[in-house]
This record gives sequence, structure tokens and C-alpha cells, in this order.
Amino acid sequence: MKAGKPRILKSFEKLDKDIREQIKLAYPDGFVNNLITFSKPDGSLVSALPFETEEIYYMVKMTESEATTIVDNDDDFDSDGFLKEDVKDAFSQKYSDGDAELPIMEDDSLGRDDEDDDSYGDDPVGGEDDDDDAEDEEN
Repeated sequence: MKAGKPRILKSFEKLDKDIREQIKLAYPDGFVNNLITFSKPDGSLVSALPFETEEIYYMVKMTESEATTIVDNDDDFDSDGFLKEDVKDAFSQKYSDGDAELPIMEDDSLGRDDEDDDSYGDDPVGGEDDDDDAEDEEN
């Protein structure tokens, strides 16, 4: 993960369609086994799916149950919870510029940041959550 990159905490449904498609491409076997848990500055635990683009580091808020429901109800995934090959091929062609990159997570890569409730990680960078659609970025 690049230093100084804005970090956004947001639910899957509130993400742009292109970002949702890139996430599906990055996680073609579903989301449940890739969820992580971290503490927000207020001490509450959040379960999320990490996803990084060239510009933004996303933490997509979802529980295991929500992750299963999203995949089960999405026509892009087959009945076994895998991204369909034709969908994978279409998304691969659409995002062939390498925009969808799976982040490398380390145990200590996420931590507390007592300066901003919507941010997470080791740098104090503003984030975004479901209650606020305005993006806060470090200047």
C-alpha cells in the first residue's frame, strides 16, 4: 500500500459499479475468506474486505453473513459462489489496465487512529463511511 493514499471505509452497495466489478474480479472465489477485522478509533470492531486501486485504499464494510448474501444474490457468481468465467473474462478485458490489484495485508497494517472516526490504519487519513458520502483526503 502506498503511503499517503486516501483510505475509504464504505459498504459494498454504496460503491460505484466499476469498483464493485473490480472487487469481484479481485475476489473471484467470493469474499468471506478474505474479510479482516480491525478497530476504529472509537474502539469498535469492523469487519471489512480490503481492496486497493491506484488512487484509493478501500475497506468494504461487510460481515460474513453479508458477504455470503452479496455473492448468493449476484448473478455474476455461479451457484457455488465463484465468479462466472464469462463475467471474469469481460471484467478482465474491461479493467486490463491493472486497476484491480489485490492488496497485500500484514498483521500490523491496520491500527487505531484517534484523530478521525472515519479513518483507519497507521496514517491519519480521512475516510468515508455509510453515513457520509463526502470523501475526506489528506492534504
